[in-house]
Amino acid sequence: MKPANVCVYCGSSDGAEPAFVKAATRFGGILAREEVGLVYGGASIGIMGALAKSVLAEGGKVVGVIPEFLTRAEVQMTGTTEMIVTDSMHTRKRVMFERSDAFVALPGGIGTLEEVIEMLTWAQLGRHKHPIIIANLNGFWDPLIELLHHMIEQKFVNSNIRRFYGVVDKVEDILPRIEAAL
Repeated sequence: MKPANVCVYCGSSDGAEPAFVKAATRFGGILAREEVGLVYGGASIGIMGALAKSVLAEGGKVVGVIPEFLTRAEVQMTGTTEMIVTDSMHTRKRVMFERSDAFVALPGGIGTLEEVIEMLTWAQLGRHKHPIIIANLNGFWDPLIELLHHMIEQKFVNSNIRRFYGVVDKVEDILPRIEAAL
């Protein structure tokens, strides 16, 4: 089943690897062509901006969700289908969650890490059953995947957590993985 909207967590900077921006641009095109809406953090810069601009350039739907205090720092995107300005990060994350059928982690920083971990936590606690896909581009998320395995080995996390997330190595595999899980 095809999702109506996919939430993508990713960096508001380009990062050190140019391939990440290129991959985000490719994924944006895929979303638009497949008529899957993007829900994202609302920035016009970094990987976030590249992703959203790509969706828009191909005629896709983009919903940005940004807290008021970040509208200048992350340079709020203009021209989106919808832009929601929230009063806090907590409200931002709740709105992104409510608007999405699946969650994807592209490369990013602490915020991206925190958001994908929160979705894993909520899935583990039975708060949602939406697919979570970790796009492990060029091995970016290897340390996180290793940490999750370590937590399982140390008996702090049940091994069934693996059923809540999938790992792909290229953006072309994200939507098929989501569709298989829905």
